[in-house]
Amino acid sequence: MKAFFLSLLLFTATAQASQALIEFQNPEQQALFKELTQELRCPKCQNQNIADSNAVVAVDMRNKTLELVQQGQDKEQVLEYMKSRYGDFVHYQPPLNKFTLILWLLPALMAFGLVLVLLLRRKAERTAVAMESGDKAQPPQQLEKQLDQLIEQYRRKS
Repeated sequence: MKAFFLSLLLFTATAQASQALIEFQNPEQQALFKELTQELRCPKCQNQNIADSNAVVAVDMRNKTLELVQQGQDKEQVLEYMKSRYGDFVHYQPPLNKFTLILWLLPALMAFGLVLVLLLRRKAERTAVAMESGDKAQPPQQLEKQLDQLIEQYRRKS
């Protein structure tokens, strides 16, 4: 068991050392590379960025990102390349278009639905309380009308 943990420790140390050996022409390129690897999503892992994923596709994406950054391409150019190759899914901030519209509207629709359900439930509770109280909830004009009808029926019988 100790050998397993030791080999795991050596593997992670090797991976971190290899990332530290990457040489950039300037600190801006290094910062851009780090930012892009944090923003791009691994297509296989789906909930990990390519900086944290060790999937083969994530490694390929990191290598291509490094290559593009070292060629002098800016953030938008690298993002466009990755989106054209892997789709809009690889970027954590999908654009607003007809395909992603539901992603943007779904939270608002869910909030609206929740408010609607709460309002309908409150109205149903008020209606149930009114029905339980019986005639007490009737307005005075309706009570007077019923009283007049009863008096009229009594006079006809006499």
